[in-house]
Amino acid sequence: MPDLNSERITQLAIQWGGQFLLALLVLGVGLWLTGWIARHIDRRMELLGVEVTLRRFLRSLISLSLTVLVVITVASMLGVATTSFIAVLGAAGLAVGLALQGSLSNFAGGVLLILFKPYKMGDYVEMQGIGGTVHGVQLLYTVLRTPDNKEIFVPNGPVANGNIVNHSTQPTRRVDMQFGIGYGGSIDLAKTTLAELLKADARVLSDPPAQIVVAELADNSVNLKVRAWTESGDYWGVFFDMQEAVKKRFDAVGLEIPFPQRDVHLHTVKD
Repeated sequence: MPDLNSERITQLAIQWGGQFLLALLVLGVGLWLTGWIARHIDRRMELLGVEVTLRRFLRSLISLSLTVLVVITVASMLGVATTSFIAVLGAAGLAVGLALQGSLSNFAGGVLLILFKPYKMGDYVEMQGIGGTVHGVQLLYTVLRTPDNKEIFVPNGPVANGNIVNHSTQPTRRVDMQFGIGYGGSIDLAKTTLAELLKADARVLSDPPAQIVVAELADNSVNLKVRAWTESGDYWGVFFDMQEAVKKRFDAVGLEIPFPQRDVHLHTVKD
């Protein structure tokens, strides 16, 4: 008489062995397809010119999502209750999301910045009250390098929702400067002197032409506003060099650059 336990074990081994082998086959094929799909989508994004950081993130996200789908399918084939499994994953995802609200906000901001590209590597920008050259655009942070060679990591969430001033998108910039002369000085001489200095500087563009106007009759001076155009890379050089050149030329032609003065009257009080 055959052993019933042995027959039962044999039947179970055949049944579960077949399912297990089929599950392994589905797992292998599924993981291979996951990699193939991720690589194919990555190549398509590369052809479309998608930013490399965003491409890598999307490829990882697609690969992870498909892998989870394959694992759930295999678990279902092996008789695992996938409903509870999915519920656990959902609860875990919610908990992680609540714990990482700030990071997720920065991540979403990073995706928007990479996608819409308000600035790129090498641009000089101002954001969140900070100015510097863009040294890197990451998913969570934008790395700025300040003129004194400090690196500042600015969270992408506030940046994406705030104002961004990009000083490098246009090939030219306008340099605004203000110089004051005394009320006894000649406005015409001051204008002529400033125009000569601008013309002598090869970095100052002739088109559009520079403007020299009387901007204000202040308490202690007549203020002249100078608006000149330069290449973006020459902005600070022109600005600083003009300050020195104007002071020297005004001194040479006898134009005084006034400073605040006060008259003090002393009264003697007799006992």
